[in-house]
Parts: sequence; C-alpha cells; structure tokens
Amino acid sequence: MVHDEAGTASIAEIGLNPFAPGFFDDPYAQYRALRSVAPVHQSPIGPWTVTRYEDCSRLLRDPTLSVEEQHATAMPRSVLLEAAGIERRARGSRAILNIDPPDHTRIRRLAQQAFTPRRVEALLPRVQALVDESLDPVEPTGAMDVIADLAFPLPFAVISEMLGMPEHDRDELRAWSHTLVKTLEPIVVPEELPAIFEAGDHIIEHVEAAIEWKRRQPADDLLSALIAAEEAGDRLSPDELRDQVVLLYLAGHETTVNLIGNGTLALLRHPDQLQALRDDPDLIGNAIEELLRYDSPVQFSRRIVLQDLELSGEHVEAGTFLFTCLGAANRDPEHFGPTAEQLDLRRREAPHHVSFGGGIHHCLGAVLARAEARVAIGTLVRRFPALAPRDDTPRWNGRMVLRGVDELAVTL
Repeated sequence: MVHDEAGTASIAEIGLNPFAPGFFDDPYAQYRALRSVAPVHQSPIGPWTVTRYEDCSRLLRDPTLSVEEQHATAMPRSVLLEAAGIERRARGSRAILNIDPPDHTRIRRLAQQAFTPRRVEALLPRVQALVDESLDPVEPTGAMDVIADLAFPLPFAVISEMLGMPEHDRDELRAWSHTLVKTLEPIVVPEELPAIFEAGDHIIEHVEAAIEWKRRQPADDLLSALIAAEEAGDRLSPDELRDQVVLLYLAGHETTVNLIGNGTLALLRHPDQLQALRDDPDLIGNAIEELLRYDSPVQFSRRIVLQDLELSGEHVEAGTFLFTCLGAANRDPEHFGPTAEQLDLRRREAPHHVSFGGGIHHCLGAVLARAEARVAIGTLVRRFPALAPRDDTPRWNGRMVLRGVDELAVTL
C-alpha cells in the first residue's frame, strides 16, 4: 500500500482485502483504515463495502433495500460457479434470510413465536444443564478445548431440542452444518464446492426425513408448529418449511459457537476484564453485549440496492451488492467513542452494536444466542476461577463472514 506525504493511504490504494497477511487473525486494523479512508468503496472481491456505524445502521434498517439475489446485477459467487462449470442451486432460497416482504413477514411471524423472551427464559434451566454436562467431564482433566467441549455442542443441542429433531446423526449434522455455512462466504475455493454441495444434500435429506417423521409424531415443538402451518395451506409451502428448518440449524448453531468462542478468547486476552466479571457476576448481561460488539460472530451482512442512492459521497447504482461490515461498524469511534477498540464490559453503549443486524432481518434468534452465551461464559468463568489460555495462538476458521476460532485450548 502506497501512502501520501501525510502517511495516509488514498482511496484508490485501499479496499477490503481478505488476502492480506494476518487478516483472519485480526481484521480490525484493516477495518480501521477503511473507515478512515474509504468508508464506502467497491472491494477488489466484488461487493461494495460499507464500514461506518451510521451508514451500516441506516442500510440495515432501510426497507427499500433487498436481500433477494435476483435483484443483483452480479453476485460475487456466480463468476466462480460459472468458471467451475457448476450450475447454481436454488435450495435455501426460501429461507427468511434470503427473502423480502411480504413473504418474509409471513414466514418470520410463524417462526418468531418460538424465540420470544418468555419462551427463551423457560429454556434456561435446560441450557444450564447442558453446560454443566459439558463441563463435568473436563473438570478432572484440568484442561479443555472451549470450542469442541462447550461452544460447538451446546447451541446444536438447544436448537435440535427446540425443533424436536430426532436424536440420531447429530455428530454428522454438526459436521454438515459446519461445511454448509461456507456458502455464506463471498470467497469459496473451487475445490471446496463439491463438499459443500454434498453437505447440503445430506442435511436437506435429513431435514426432509425428519419432517415426515414429525408429521407422524407431532409434539409440542417448533418443527411440529411449522408443519401445522405448512399443512394449513396458505401459510407455509413445503419448500419454505424445509428451508426454514435448514436455516435454523445453520443460524442457530454456527453463530452462537462463534459468540461463545470469540467472547471467551477476548476475556482471556484481557485479564482485567475477566477479573471484573469474576468480581461482579451480575455484569454478565452487559458483558455479552460488549463481547458481541468487540469481536462480532457475524462480520458482514448483505443488502442489494433496488434504486440508485448516495452514500457518504459515493453514488451506488441499482443492482449493487452491498456488504455492511458489522465488525468495522462496531468499533467506529464516531459512535462508540475514543475507546472503541478496547474491551470494556461496563460500556454503556455496548447494546448499540449491530452484530445481530437490523431492521426486518434482525437476527431471529438474538434472544436465544444471548441467553446461551450468558449461561456458557458465565458458568465457565464462575466454575473455573483459574481459567487461562494454554497458549495465545488460537486457530481461526479463516472465514470473513462467520468469524470464529476452530480451537481454543485452555487450562482450568
């Protein structure tokens, strides 16, 4: 990168670049430069990238924008698939993550009944039991991998039980889910595509079999409620039913894994804040908000422009694919003040983060994710006062959108 005499990079010389050395270990230095020099720009990888809090917050809540891919003049992944000679697949296109109103409104209204604060509060004893069951076996060993032993199994067990899914194949489902979420990334290695499609086929086959099983054995669970809506005829189609269940597996699992993992790592790297939480366990609620802000488990959210707009002095044409960079917005000093790059569990503005998106596509499971993180991280800190990192080199998953660690070794 070339700098001018003042030491500042010009807009023409900077852009979102995940190929830069060290990006996946720490993307925030790059975000900081982008906010300062090129807050709205077309990235070398294709989409236009937006990095400032005010712009991101506005776009996430703008009802004139779309999430439906057919409105984009060019999708970042379409060129890759064409080059690989692979026909794009439409499966998943009816999930609420990928549709606009009025269908989005109709389907979300059905699904969100399972994620009300009251229903999530009723789940807390079960979440606590699952956390305790995860920690009991590792306590005698004096060590654990926070991801494999706690963060990975917990949200998958919770969403499976909420849906009322059958017990078998859970290990395989976790593996398929972990592979399939790569479809949310703007950059996919061509060699990974066959495994991604295979994982998608497996998880769809499993979900469709579970739906048929649940039709014969309905119960008081989310899947039975969704099936009842589908059978009502005009509320949910078979494709919509299938795609919502697949999305709930993905969104209800991977993002919460990252929240627990990234949050625990942040505390371990800031011993003063870890000690503050030990000294004041009631701080856990605001602590989770700050951990969400500090290292968001979802770093980007997409929108598609339906009509030309002006954004921070840039003209953005209809059909443009936008990346709102949640990770950059969450550390914008214009909103969070001069300490925005620091971890502060008592930060009053922490709940202002955009880690769950915004507007009509605000994360459906936000209340549940917060609850699981409060119980998991709160119990970990309380139960193991000597909790410490085994080393300071966690293995990051190498993803732009769903940023998280694949392994986090600690001593107890």
